Amino acid sequence: MQLNEAVSRRLTELLRQNQMTPYQLYIKSGVPKSTIGNILNCAYPSMKLRIIHELCQGFEISITEFFSSPLFKEDNLEP
Repeated sequence: MQLNEAVSRRLTELLRQNQMTPYQLYIKSGVPKSTIGNILNCAYPSMKLRIIHELCQGFEISITEFFSSPLFKEDNLEP
């Protein structure tokens, strides 16, 4: 899978785990709703680490926790 798809899936997982909507994440993280929607829809081929950091702040997790998912294992990602 492409990296942007892995990020989208991880974001979806975290929204479910935290019982949050994209709107609630926007309120907590400050990341624009349109950006969150674009990430969820894989509209960006890549994204800035700053955005992922801000999303992590909204979830109250570290970047390490975000990327600790099996989704990000090298075997799962296309070059």
